[in-house]
Amino acid sequence: MIHRVLRYPAQWDWQMLQLERQHAEIGQKLPKRKDNRKNNESLLAARPYPVQAGSGADSQKLEAKLLLPECASWLEECDGRTTNQITVAPATEHGPLVHGTLMIQISDVQTDIQPFHFWVSGKRLVTMHEDMRLAIRFQADDVTSRLETCDTAPEALLVMLGVILGPFHEGLDGFENRLGDLENNMRSANRTGLMDTIIERRYDLLHWSHLFTPVRELHGSVKEAFLDGIMENEAYKRITHKLERIDTLLKHYSLEIDTLISMDDAISNFRGNDIMKTLTIFTVIFTPATVISALWGVNLEPLPWDKTWWGFTILCAFIIGITILIYVWLWKKGWTGDMLIGRGGSGKLAATRSDRHSRKKYKETLADEDSGRSPSSERTSSAKTASQEQAAPAAKPLTRSRRL
Repeated sequence: MIHRVLRYPAQWDWQMLQLERQHAEIGQKLPKRKDNRKNNESLLAARPYPVQAGSGADSQKLEAKLLLPECASWLEECDGRTTNQITVAPATEHGPLVHGTLMIQISDVQTDIQPFHFWVSGKRLVTMHEDMRLAIRFQADDVTSRLETCDTAPEALLVMLGVILGPFHEGLDGFENRLGDLENNMRSANRTGLMDTIIERRYDLLHWSHLFTPVRELHGSVKEAFLDGIMENEAYKRITHKLERIDTLLKHYSLEIDTLISMDDAISNFRGNDIMKTLTIFTVIFTPATVISALWGVNLEPLPWDKTWWGFTILCAFIIGITILIYVWLWKKGWTGDMLIGRGGSGKLAATRSDRHSRKKYKETLADEDSGRSPSSERTSSAKTASQEQAAPAAKPLTRSRRL
């Protein structure tokens, strides 16, 4: 086990416990090369070789308890824990405490989830983890400079929490790209197999929501334990705004996926109704032919026109006529819709007529402007002429009566 103690100018310290990876004991068979090729190389790199219980884990745990006796119970509880658990102790001999385990995703691989154990009081922060990538990220230059400006250990824990959320943002960006591709595919070609893809995106969002919930719980636990002493710090305000931003994104993505599911459901229902309507129309149209052929095919004698050469011709003509009459009746009732004439045919015809009418009116307007008169003046002059013509016959009888 690697134990590092970092002390900062604000009189608080960070105890970092880096657990060593356990290696295979002597005499134990190593994995075969054939098996290694079958597995994912990234997962094998992060996966330790199996060891027998009690070979090195107990010694590391005992060493940690001797170094940090006030954290002995916490070390005992988080030994081998791979689930989220956060505990708040508002009143202890060390002051308010927040300790537990946070399951975090280290990389963009969803299965690459590691536990991050923490114990924090007002002046001491203890972290324990096994993955070296966390230690490398915590020791970056920008993170180190921010830790040096922290006044308390809980503030430093919030800074580390912001670093832990880095892969979370990258994962959400990748999820947003996949969701955008899904929306474009649904708009361009709404195939029946898109529902499986939508469900996959829903599971991805549930994965990120499941990881985000313990982070919000830790944020609230720190606020509960240290109250106003932590709420005025810059790190608390930054992590609060970051969590609100992530929460807004998750809600927005959830709303988009719900909308896609509703649209796919509506389109599926429309397609089902469309198919049933088409099948019903064809069934009704060909019902007379089915009935007549069934009656004509019975083994009874004598049947009408059975012995004549023109009987079959008359029967076929009768069936075709009845079929055409039924189709015309359905069409006049408006029950066929666009099932049998091509989707959007009547709408395209109406749009073409409307475009022709608009172009004609536009040409007339341009011709009126070129001739120097507007359509409104032409209508006004024509109205005056009509009123004068109507008034002229009424004036003539008055003139004659005055002459008399």
